[in-house]
Amino acid sequence: MPELPEVEVTRRSFAAAIENATVQAVQLGKPLRWPLGCLPEQLLGRCVRSVGRRGKYLLLQLDQGVLLLHLGMSGSLRFAPVLPAAGVHDHFDLVTSQGILRLHDPRRFGAVVYVDNLAAPMAHKLLGRLGPEPLGDAFELAGFQAQLKRHQMAIKSVLLAGEAVVGVGNIYASEALFQAGIRPTVSAARLSRPRVARLHAAIVKVLDQAVTLGGSTLRDFSSASGQAGYFQLQTMVYGRAGLPCHVCASPVRLIKQGQRATFYCVTCQKS
Repeated sequence: MPELPEVEVTRRSFAAAIENATVQAVQLGKPLRWPLGCLPEQLLGRCVRSVGRRGKYLLLQLDQGVLLLHLGMSGSLRFAPVLPAAGVHDHFDLVTSQGILRLHDPRRFGAVVYVDNLAAPMAHKLLGRLGPEPLGDAFELAGFQAQLKRHQMAIKSVLLAGEAVVGVGNIYASEALFQAGIRPTVSAARLSRPRVARLHAAIVKVLDQAVTLGGSTLRDFSSASGQAGYFQLQTMVYGRAGLPCHVCASPVRLIKQGQRATFYCVTCQKS
């Protein structure tokens, strides 16, 4: 599924192009995870002021209200002056004076939700429990360590839960733990301050690199301008089960944690 780097890459690929655009039409396809939250015609004439991001949610700030967009398991956005007629998996078109923003989502786990403001109950339900942004100043080492000390479960599971830090999905959790030399099964509460510091730095480095490389295209991800990502070509452990570690040549191992695939090196990640 699209993770934080893919969502940030998507945001950057159309944010400037849609800024100050006026909404001219809203076209809905099959229902998504939640209803839109307003009548489509209520959005007509509104202006898109900016496009932000919170975790894996894109925030289209309008002159009145906010549209929260989530790509779900298989969704992607396109923004272009003209797009073909909507297909069976195209579920939301925001037609503006500067182009069409379209959500394509074959599995329909994505969402487009309108709220009056970010203090609204639905916005709080979707965003209220998200941890600090890993690429922002709010991701402080002391706070991160304090959060990890509260959890006895495996560190990778804690990262995926999104309360200690938001948006570190499956690919990037495996990669950050490798860079930090931490085995994904170790209890989060057992990590010493130096090890937490290494992990903190690795999370920032891995996510920043992923954004720079356009995210990861494992199946069909591309940005809103149609560009694929290349981070998957440079992973150290993710997707490399049985292949030699790039550092020590030991075979990369694959285990399941909470029904998610975890990749790690038994030599480089001893504990």
